[in-house]
Amino acid sequence: MDTIQVIVLALIQGITEFLPISSSAHLILPKEVLGWPDQGLAFDVAVHLGTLSAVVMYFRRDIADLLQGWFASVALRRHSESSRLAWLIILATLPAGLFGLLLADFIELHLRSIAVIAATTIIFGVLLGYADRRPNPSRDLASLTIKAALIIGFAQALAMIPGTSRSGITITAALLLGFSRHDSARFSFLLSIPIIVLSASYIGLKLLLSDIAVDWASLTLGIVVSGVSAYFCIHYFLSFINRLSMLPFVIYRLVLGAGLILLII
Repeated sequence: MDTIQVIVLALIQGITEFLPISSSAHLILPKEVLGWPDQGLAFDVAVHLGTLSAVVMYFRRDIADLLQGWFASVALRRHSESSRLAWLIILATLPAGLFGLLLADFIELHLRSIAVIAATTIIFGVLLGYADRRPNPSRDLASLTIKAALIIGFAQALAMIPGTSRSGITITAALLLGFSRHDSARFSFLLSIPIIVLSASYIGLKLLLSDIAVDWASLTLGIVVSGVSAYFCIHYFLSFINRLSMLPFVIYRLVLGAGLILLII
């Protein structure tokens, strides 16, 4: 890939990773429409590291509290609101981790078509719109239960299907459970940390076991661009989420899905 392609793909990954619009649907467009080369395993690892650094940096205080609470609950049997949320994040991560181990190869071989991505982009876009229109969501993360965490966790597992959008489906599930937009997004972003670590580790292991040449300059640029763009995406999304509905994202998903359908007919 040349420098322009690296920057564009890293921007796409950084922005779409945390918006409810599906990064996989967007990353396929340059390849299918412009004939760009596949970004490859090494670049996948790089942009995942970039988005991971962004969410860790943005929620660094929350993460410090969660880790402190979790270690205190393990070592000292001292439980707190932070330790409870940390355990629920771990619990909610398990379904996606299990599905990833069992179904990753099947999905890679059979569900990465434009037809599948178009369908999931539209279907889960409509579901997001329905969830956002439910009246008076008022629950906050203090009321998160084991059952609710598992429901959101199983929803996250569905995001393995390209076009679903990890942030989109987890926010949708939280909204359907009655959580506010802000807390739905906040839990979705915190939940992204372990799953991005697992995903990057899995792709990184495949890279280590292959003989693919690594372009370190492109990878470094990809990390920086995806990280910076993801950080600002998280910041502005959380800043405006309570004043905006999900309707713009729903409309965008419907238009994108229709556009992908046009590519295959």
